[in-house]
Amino acid sequence: MSVAHVEFLVEEPSMETFLRGLLPRLLGEVSFGIRTFQCKTDLLEKLPQRLCGYAAWYPENYRIVVLVDRDDEDCLELKETLERDAWSVGLPTRTRPRGAHFTVINRIVIEELEAWYFGDWDAVRAAYSGVPAAIPQRAAYRDPDAINGGTWEAFERILQKRGYFETGLRKIEAARAIAPHMDPTRNSSHSFQVFREALAELVGQGT
Repeated sequence: MSVAHVEFLVEEPSMETFLRGLLPRLLGEVSFGIRTFQCKTDLLEKLPQRLCGYAAWYPENYRIVVLVDRDDEDCLELKETLERDAWSVGLPTRTRPRGAHFTVINRIVIEELEAWYFGDWDAVRAAYSGVPAAIPQRAAYRDPDAINGGTWEAFERILQKRGYFETGLRKIEAARAIAPHMDPTRNSSHSFQVFREALAELVGQGT
């Protein structure tokens, strides 16, 4: 069965902005919608009720993708919480399908959206040409998912040193500037590639 529509649940407006610039290239003709919450806590608190609402009417050829930042949480525990929320209302997940069918894909951004920017530094430089080209070769940034001290803080510091966002990183503006330049196939963030591969499976194979 081909997937007709994908609904994304995200925790902040900057992720919504980023996805709106990226998803048409990943999903092709498949339609999508994005539901944005006030923050991660808001998403996690409201997720069971939201999923319960979907379970009452969601067609078999629709899918739901839940995207949350890991931040400082244990990745396995956070994933288990998301999985439990889906199964508690009868929605099978990609990790725990019902036979060959699933409705929900739970994905954790490690550690936050800015790690995906570090994973495609060429896209960042296309938007902000003054930043150094050699950032990905520096030991501190070589693995986008393992940057210490906060990924968005590191991203902000680099841009501020070159005169951007002197009063603080404006996340929605950055997402809008970077997303059009992102090449999904070259991103070195593992969490991004896991996200991309899950969408590629939906579009290419259905389920």
